[in-house]
Formats: sequence, C-alpha cells, structure tokens
Amino acid sequence: MPEIDRKHVAILRVLERAERPLGAGKVAKELLSHGVELTERAVRYHLEYMDRLGLTEPMGRPGRRITDAGRRELAEARVADKSSLVFAHLEAFAYETTFDVETGRGRVAVNVSLLPADAGRQALRVMRPVLNSRMATSRRIRIYQPGEWVGNQVVPRDSVGIGTVCSVTINGILLKRGIPVQSLFGGLLAIESHTPRRFTEMVHYGWTSLDPIVVFIKSHSTSVTQVMATGTGIIGASFREFPTVARSEAMSVLEKIIPWGLSGVVAVGSPSCPLFEVEVGPGRCGMVISAGLNPIAAVEEARIPTRSHAMAAVEDFEHLTDINELSL
Repeated sequence: MPEIDRKHVAILRVLERAERPLGAGKVAKELLSHGVELTERAVRYHLEYMDRLGLTEPMGRPGRRITDAGRRELAEARVADKSSLVFAHLEAFAYETTFDVETGRGRVAVNVSLLPADAGRQALRVMRPVLNSRMATSRRIRIYQPGEWVGNQVVPRDSVGIGTVCSVTINGILLKRGIPVQSLFGGLLAIESHTPRRFTEMVHYGWTSLDPIVVFIKSHSTSVTQVMATGTGIIGASFREFPTVARSEAMSVLEKIIPWGLSGVVAVGSPSCPLFEVEVGPGRCGMVISAGLNPIAAVEEARIPTRSHAMAAVEDFEHLTDINELSL
C-alpha cells in the first residue's frame, strides 16, 4: 500500500472519532478545529483517493466512514509518531545536559528504575561492580524514596527508585563542545574474553516507540553479571555517529570525563570505517557506548523485578552519590 501523508492521517483521525459517517464539509470543519486547513473540495479529493486504497468507504448521503484497513493504517501512524518522540527525547535530553568537563558540575540525564522497596539494598549490592566498570555511564546514582517525585512520576509507596546516569549524557557533553552526535540504534553487544566483538541484536531508534535497552532487559536477553564474572556474555549498548572532523576534539573530551567517574565509551571507530561490523557513513566516525541501564540489567538477572524509564529526568551531577560511598 502506498505511504499516506499527514493530511490523510488527520482525516482518518476525524473519521475514527466520529460516531457516524461524515461528509467532506463536516470533515473539513473538524480538521480546521485541529489546526489543519483544507477546503471541502480538497477533502473530497483526499477521501476519494483513500476510498481507492480501502482506508475509507462511502455510505451514500451520510458521507464516509473509516474501514478496518484505515484503523490499522492509523495505528501504524501512531507508532511512527511515538518513534519520532524517541528521537525528540534523545535530542531534548542531550540539549538539557550541562555537565562541564572542566569543573565536574552541571546537569546530566538519568534513567529511573523502580523496584520493591525491600529489595533496594540487595539491588545496590548487585549493581556496584557494574557501576564501577565501563559497562555503566557513571558510578554515581540517586536513590528516590517512596512518595518522591522524579521527572513526571512519583515513586509508589511500596517501591524505591534508583537513578542511573543515561548514556545520552555523553551526547550532551559532546554537543556542548560543538560536536553533534547522532544516536542510531540500541542493541546487544557480545563480549568475548573481555573484548567487545559484535552486535547480536540491533533496533533502530526510528523503528520503535520504546527504548530498545528497556525491552532487552525485560526479555532477559542480557548476561551482564556473567560478563562481570567471566568476561564473556551480552550487554546493552548503543551505536552513534559524529563527524570525522571532530574526532580529535571528541577523543579529548572523552578523556576529560573519566576522572569525574563518567565512562561507558566502549570504542570510537576510525573515519568512515566499520565498527564492530556496523557500516559507518562517509565522513563519519562510529562510537559505541555501554547502556546506562546495564546495572539494572544485572538486577533483573538477579531475579529482582524492575520497571525502568529511560531518559526520565535531568539531575545535578553533584546531587548523585558515588556507589562506593554507600554503606551496603
């Protein structure tokens, strides 16, 4: 079926909300109230086109109604809208990151994971070795108590929230230095003998309305704990690109964040060369970053249930606590 444009999607939404068939004039009026300006004649033309696609059907004088095929098309359009929202979140949280590599101060993006309150201490013990490795974005976390607001949600009474630094923070740090980073996909990275080898699964951010790493964690596709113990297994990671001309500056910035306990960069590729068997565009460098939620993946592997929200909030870096300063 040919791809339909936004005008068609808007018309389908009007018809879906209607309790009865609508004529072109009524559709045009409803569209105008939603900020879409089309003449009655233009609406009639689009409706006739959608009739041929089987998305709408004429009901005589009362007008037209949406078909089952039209509803399916509208559902797919909504998923596409949500996928665009994932990209918008990535860009927004990178922009809101203000961390300064010289002072170690500023705001960073955090993921928030909710888990049973009585499992909080055990979860932190499981997370500590991962947070101290390069499989996490930072060894700093924030603990949210029941009833506390974080982002646009409140921690339930029977839960505790754990904030981990999101890897999009690195995008933001580089962006502040004038280096634009494009996030391409989240996936599963195979580690063999402590060496990253290849992506076994990849989900492009434009293909999903959910954060891929959250999905991989809940489907128990990782083996972060095994990697920590044996050096072999599967971790969450993301693939990004930035302009080749900025490589030297990017490498300098990535070195400067390490003393502040920020890491997670698995590898930076050579100009226009594949990285872990993933092709890179001309004039671009690939970069692979460990998922900020890998510590939570280890918690799930320990059979502690979690509910994670990637890119849930931004926090002042100085308000986060080094995991090694907590008494566990």
